[in-house]
Amino acid sequence: MILGVHVSAAGKIYQALDTAKGLGCDTMQIFARSPQSWRNGTHLKPEDIAEFKLRRKKYKINPVFIHISYLINLASPEPRLYNGSIQAYIEDIREADELGADFIVTHMGSHKETSEDAGIKRLVEALDKIIEKTKGSKVGILLENTSGSGSWLGYRFYHQQKILKGLKDKSRMGLCLDTAHAYLAGYDLSSKQGLEQMIDEIEEMVGLKMIKLIHLNDAAGELGCHYDRHDHIGRGHIGLAGMKRIINHPKLKNIPMILETPKSTEDSDKENLALVRKLSRK
Repeated sequence: MILGVHVSAAGKIYQALDTAKGLGCDTMQIFARSPQSWRNGTHLKPEDIAEFKLRRKKYKINPVFIHISYLINLASPEPRLYNGSIQAYIEDIREADELGADFIVTHMGSHKETSEDAGIKRLVEALDKIIEKTKGSKVGILLENTSGSGSWLGYRFYHQQKILKGLKDKSRMGLCLDTAHAYLAGYDLSSKQGLEQMIDEIEEMVGLKMIKLIHLNDAAGELGCHYDRHDHIGRGHIGLAGMKRIINHPKLKNIPMILETPKSTEDSDKENLALVRKLSRK
């Protein structure tokens, strides 16, 4: 089992590796910069990047995932935000390359009540530009499914299917499967039948081999409510039995899993990680 958490990169970015190591993580996810702000000309210092690489090798943290800023919207109909998002994404991929990160994880954007097809078209065009401008990069791009709130794309896997079919170059593309988002979007992962139906849908639409990361989260909301709130493992509506089935499913268990569960106390990450490891052994 390849297991980790989303850890804070506040302070020096290489300190996130110390946190991951202290938690016994095999893998980790970070924000390379504040998720709620634009870069504004700021970049990581070369000495911090060098130290990040050194500690990662020492601690054997693999793979490393970077989550994109929440401000980026590659499906936006607003030209300024759309073009700014493309440029910011290119900068983030280049910095991820410098860090030696393996993947960037991205939400698929909001079409802002234009239409899903229009939003998907803009997203495909944006990704084509990004992939062309970062040609030669080894950083993979993972499309994360969403809970479907508002005008957000990605709550059904035919969205990912349309995007992948529309791209000129799919060689660096993959999927991130968020279990809480799937449940909140209407996939009943609390039941064996619901889990199998979702897996079958992904296989049919895009292929399970495209899943490079699982965000392993329980859901704080009701099935299909579209309200994006994560819960601690086993305490949400997916429940302990549902999470256990996901963790041990033969088609999913070898995919890296990252917890984005609430950090209610200083020990929350330790407790959730310990429970996942216990469930994986049962």
